[in-house]
Amino acid sequence: MTSSSRRLPHPVLLGPSAALLLLAAAGCSSGGAASVAVPSPSPEAAAYCRALDKELPDTVAGLERKDPDPGSELTAGWGDGAIVLRCGVPRPAEMDDDQSKGITADGVNWMLEQREDDGPRLTTTLRKAYVEVTFSSAYAHDTTPLAALAPAVKKTVPNRL
Repeated sequence: MTSSSRRLPHPVLLGPSAALLLLAAAGCSSGGAASVAVPSPSPEAAAYCRALDKELPDTVAGLERKDPDPGSELTAGWGDGAIVLRCGVPRPAEMDDDQSKGITADGVNWMLEQREDDGPRLTTTLRKAYVEVTFSSAYAHDTTPLAALAPAVKKTVPNRL
């Protein structure tokens, strides 16, 4: 979860070919997999989220953990943004809809939202902090990665009583 910022030499000091190569490499480098908004939860929820961050797996669905920018204990990601988790998000208004869809993965309940032109977004229900997971379109019909996240959620984010 460390992020590093590297200072690139000023391109004027390099020859034209080296400057172009350096700029191309900087554009292709992957400092952070994706960019996401960091939630602003209550202090209680933030404590659950920090505990969750420490328990999250290194791989999900065969994808290595690569946290999004900006770095935060409230966000995590796997596979260059293919799977992104945000903890401490506000309660989604869609949870008030009697027609909203839900699924259970290894004892954790999730509300399912199908997003246009992208994969699903799932948010935990009945927990003291809301955990949101978004999937890229590659996972449009595959929510099995939730099984890899469920043990950490169960261990660190208690049920609402």
